[in-house]
Amino acid sequence: MKLKGEKQESSDYNEGSKGKMTLLLALVTLISAFGSSFQYGYNVSVINSPAPYMQDFYNQTYFNRSGVPMDSGFQTLLWSLTVSMYPLGGLFGSLMVWPLVNNCGRKGTLLINNLFSIAAAILMGTSELAKTFEVIILSRVIMGIYAGLASNVVPMFLGEMSPKNLRGAIGVVPQLFITLGILVAQILGLHSILGNAEGWPVLLGLTGIPSLIQLLILPFFPESPRYLLIQKGNEEQARQALQKLRGWDDVDDEMEEMRQEDSSEKEEGHFSVLSLCTFRGLRWQLISIIVMMMGQQLSGVNAVFYYADRIFQSAGVDKNNVQYVTVSIGAINVVMTLLAVFIVESLGRRILLLAGFGLCCVSCAVLTLALNLQTTVSWMSYLSIVCVIVYIIGHAIGASPIPFVMITEMFLQSSRPAAFMVGGSVHWLCNFTVGLVFLYMEAGLGPYSFLIFCAICLATIVYIFFIVPETKNKTFMEINRIMAKRNKVEIQDDKEQLEDFHTVPGGQAEKKEISSSEL
Repeated sequence: MKLKGEKQESSDYNEGSKGKMTLLLALVTLISAFGSSFQYGYNVSVINSPAPYMQDFYNQTYFNRSGVPMDSGFQTLLWSLTVSMYPLGGLFGSLMVWPLVNNCGRKGTLLINNLFSIAAAILMGTSELAKTFEVIILSRVIMGIYAGLASNVVPMFLGEMSPKNLRGAIGVVPQLFITLGILVAQILGLHSILGNAEGWPVLLGLTGIPSLIQLLILPFFPESPRYLLIQKGNEEQARQALQKLRGWDDVDDEMEEMRQEDSSEKEEGHFSVLSLCTFRGLRWQLISIIVMMMGQQLSGVNAVFYYADRIFQSAGVDKNNVQYVTVSIGAINVVMTLLAVFIVESLGRRILLLAGFGLCCVSCAVLTLALNLQTTVSWMSYLSIVCVIVYIIGHAIGASPIPFVMITEMFLQSSRPAAFMVGGSVHWLCNFTVGLVFLYMEAGLGPYSFLIFCAICLATIVYIFFIVPETKNKTFMEINRIMAKRNKVEIQDDKEQLEDFHTVPGGQAEKKEISSSEL
């Protein structure tokens, strides 16, 4: 039995050494991000370079079956299905988040999810041998479901495991692996490697390997301590998981914070998506993640990637060398996301969101100008290259990684799965919409379509500036209190809080109380 004074010392000691990056935490971060987020990125860009060879395969297969060549309209339809089934699958995957993470746990969901990826990889890898293109389209849906689950469950799993002073940095790691996946797919998709008539089935099938690795290694790592304590009510397992992750035995402070979160949520129970949407106490959190997710996808990141090849060609880059330029853009994306991992804890989330969307907004506006003038002013085509690079940098430091970190931080345990389900669905629905609408937008508006993206970025900046709070280095309860003021609701935990701290000498309790209300 500890004396009061001893308890005090140990918690002060804990404050001092709070949240170092242990080997176990680093490994679980890398394994979950490599095994899940990496494939999301890989499958975003994997079909770009082998597209002509895959279309030839569609044509040839159709011809062998029916004896007549495929109609060009039908071929366009099949190809746009191949591309757009992925984000549609992502939407379905997001809708499965809430039931799966609540029933199977965060780690359990990631393990089950690997089966989707492995099945799709086998189907895509053997599609040429089986002489069937329908299987590729089906596999894209399955891979989409996989990516929809992965893009939501990995940030949730890692966010719940991280100490508060590392939560942002660890939360950006999944996005780093998404950009790495995009880059690896671009490199392997070079014509000299696998982006050719013989290599594309292998290129598509490789996606199963990271899943297989995760399926074999992840079972040896602990489940999210928050899930074990708050949802399973298993205090002993939660304590053991937390001790392993933190690398020391005294985890009382963090257990206390989780219990506090648990007791303040007892009244509300578990949120379904419907109850989340109608609950006044979480109104601004919900609007914030919807706005950030819409801003992230509708700011035209896919369009800029799509346009990049043509922008570089118009700047005089040789047609055969464009693929190398695309790879270098993918590399810039990775490097800038890596930078975000290191600066998100020092600069904070708000600055990165505002700076990121700000860079995207300015570069879209200048890009419109440059694309319109490049026929008359010779150096404008170089300016458009600069705009693309600035845009990619802006998206990589703020708009891409931070919204997923914010979902983890703005919601407590009971509402987090439903919030990820809403945020994820908005993310994939907007991704699907941009993919569908952009071709028509481009045909109708040409370069002016970037002005629409510019306006969307500007609207997102204004919203974030006025509404979204800074969340770095705060516990989930502290963030909840900040948002409660905005929602104009009372938090029920004050009574419990005073009870929690009655063991500590009076001054300490008062001090804690004041600091949380000052926030």
